[in-house]
Amino acid sequence: MPRKAKKSGKLKLKTHKATSKRFRLTGSGLLVRSKGGKSHLRRRTSDRTKALLAKTIPVKGRSIIKRVKRLAPNMEK
Repeated sequence: MPRKAKKSGKLKLKTHKATSKRFRLTGSGLLVRSKGGKSHLRRRTSDRTKALLAKTIPVKGRSIIKRVKRLAPNMEK
């Protein structure tokens, strides 16, 4: 029985799904993340605090940006 021929070429880059859900790129290429603590136990939290949780924060650390871009290579435009 003949063996299958090996495919030659590059390997497919796979996206780390948890990273792609936590971070996103803005139009200007800035990496932003959302805040945590939004899922439950928010009954006693003030409306102001809840509104502040909805905002996204730009990621500042160079090493974190580098790691996110490696984990989610297709996030870049």
